[in-house]
Amino acid sequence: MDPPAARHWLGQLRTSVHGERERGRAYQPRFTRDHLAFSWLGALLSLGLLGGLSAWSGYLLMAAPLGASSVLLFGHPRSPLAQPRNIVLGNGLAGLIAWLVVSGGWGGAWGVALAVGLTIVVGQRCRCLHPPAGGVAFLGVFLKAGTGFVLFPVLSGSVLLVLLAWLFSRGVRGASTYPVHWL
Repeated sequence: MDPPAARHWLGQLRTSVHGERERGRAYQPRFTRDHLAFSWLGALLSLGLLGGLSAWSGYLLMAAPLGASSVLLFGHPRSPLAQPRNIVLGNGLAGLIAWLVVSGGWGGAWGVALAVGLTIVVGQRCRCLHPPAGGVAFLGVFLKAGTGFVLFPVLSGSVLLVLLAWLFSRGVRGASTYPVHWL
């Protein structure tokens, strides 16, 4: 490629990248410093409490997808995907789907794919879509989960996380109000 053609091509690429960046900045939400601090503090306290309750009670109340749920709960609590219905029902259905897939003899990559795909469709159909629920379905199949997985950590952890977010929003002045709706 000759130098003038290369400069022209690089100029077009630079213009395209700049336009995409501007569209992204206009679309993505902005967060104040206070919101950043409250997001960090809410996730730290709620997951720390879940961990402490797990150790104290002997019941597993934490799983990686609940960390992802806390990102929505505290990072963007007004999101439709962060509402209690979405978290509790979305994660609960995902745990149930994972158990059904494992009970049906599915496992490995195809079992994970089946469980995650069904979780998306059921979440859409029941209007309780929650992205971390895909992680619940994945983890459930990966671990060959039994019925206990649905109760501990999925449902119990989800309910406690929602209650802790609600208490945090009521107890910390300046924190975002949560939830927008319960059902």
